[in-house]
Amino acid sequence: MRLTRDAVCADIAEQLYMEPEEVAASESFFDEGLDSVGLLTLVERWRELGAEVAFVDLAERPTLDAWWQVLARD
Repeated sequence: MRLTRDAVCADIAEQLYMEPEEVAASESFFDEGLDSVGLLTLVERWRELGAEVAFVDLAERPTLDAWWQVLARD
C-alpha cells in the first residue's frame, strides 16, 4: 500500500486530536502539541506501510509539506 498525502494528514490529525482539514501544511506539529512519542508512532505506522523514513528525517522539519517531501520520495 502506498501512502497518500491525505492519509498522512489524517494520521497526523489523529495524533493531534484534530480533524484532517485543521492540519496546516506549514505549521510546526511540535507547536501544535505533537511530542516525540507521537512522532515515533507515526514513523512506525508509515514504516509498516512501506515508507523508508527515520525519526530524525521528520523531527528536523515538522510540517506536512516537509514530511510529504520525505515520504513521497519512496
